[in-house]
Amino acid sequence: MRFWDSSALVTLLLEQPRSAHARSLAVEDPELVVWWDSAIECASAIARLHRDGQLSTADERVARATLAELSTAWYEIQPGAALRDQATRLLRVHPLRAADAMQLAAALEWSGSASGTFLTYDERLRDAASREGFSTP
Repeated sequence: MRFWDSSALVTLLLEQPRSAHARSLAVEDPELVVWWDSAIECASAIARLHRDGQLSTADERVARATLAELSTAWYEIQPGAALRDQATRLLRVHPLRAADAMQLAAALEWSGSASGTFLTYDERLRDAASREGFSTP
C-alpha cells in the first residue's frame, strides 16, 4: 500500500512522461491511499488542461471516467482536527503550500509514523515527505 498524492494520481489519468512509472507501481500494488481532496485536485487538473486546449474532449471524458473508477477503489484519508494540526506543523518546518501540507499530513495519519511509501512527482513535496521519514520512489 502506498500513499499517492494528486500529482502522482494525475499520471494514472492522463498520458504524461511519468505515466509508465506510475502505472507499473499501481499494478505492483493496486491498493492506493489518498487524501480526501485528491479527487477534486485531479478533476481540477483535468479541467484546466481541457480549458487550456491541451486535452481533447474525448481524452477529458476518459480521464474523468478513469478518476471515477479509481475513486471507488482507493482508501481515502478524511479531514479532521488532528490532520489540520499536523498540516499546520508541516507548514512551519517545510516550504510547502497548504494543499501539499494537507497531502503530507494525510499520509502521516495513514502511516501512523513516517514508515510508509509516499508517491509524488512534486519535488518540494517529495523532499518534505523524505525528511518526514517516508520512502519516496
